[in-house]
Amino acid sequence: MIVTCVHIEVKEAYLAAFKEATVANHTGTRQEPGNLRFDVLQEHDNPTKFVLYEVFENEEAIAFHKQTPHYLTWRETVADMMAAQRYGVRYEPIEPTDTTLW
Repeated sequence: MIVTCVHIEVKEAYLAAFKEATVANHTGTRQEPGNLRFDVLQEHDNPTKFVLYEVFENEEAIAFHKQTPHYLTWRETVADMMAAQRYGVRYEPIEPTDTTLW
């Protein structure tokens, strides 16, 4: 299981458009084989900051995700909406260890 938190800062003028594009990416991602979880989170005190909480079964599932039409469309659509370069941080899951809970 691979967990990544993708940190994104969006230009304020693009908040609604970013959320719309990201929800479409979320919907497609959740239907992918190998995706266990994909949450879209917006920071409470600074609504221009987002975290995508992604959980995939393995590296192959991540590679598949990065080739899907919904991801490629999202990446292209939101590129100019970002106030800074997005970055991902990988985490080692401790609990839950039972993937059926995802």
